[in-house]
Amino acid sequence: MTIYHIIVLYLIIVNITGFAMMGIDKQKAIKKRWRIRESTLFLVALIGGSFGSILGMRVFHHKTKHWYFVCGMPLIFILQIVMFIIMIRK
Repeated sequence: MTIYHIIVLYLIIVNITGFAMMGIDKQKAIKKRWRIRESTLFLVALIGGSFGSILGMRVFHHKTKHWYFVCGMPLIFILQIVMFIIMIRK
C-alpha cells in the first residue's frame, strides 16, 4: 500500500466519520439527549472531514442555523483544497 492509498483511505474514513457525527448529533438533539460537542464536530472537519461534515449538515439539516457552521465548514473545506493544490504543485 502506497502513501497515496493510505491518505485516500484516511480521508474516506474521516469524512464518513464527519457525516455520521452530524447524523448522530441530530438524532440526539431530537431526543434531547447528550450531544457531541461543537468543538469535536469542528475538529473532525479540521483533520480532513470537512466535506463529510458539510454533506451531513445538508442531509440531516443539522447546524444549518448556526452561522459559524454555515460559514466555518465551507471555509475549512476551501482552505484544505487550497493547501492541497499548493502541496501538489511543489
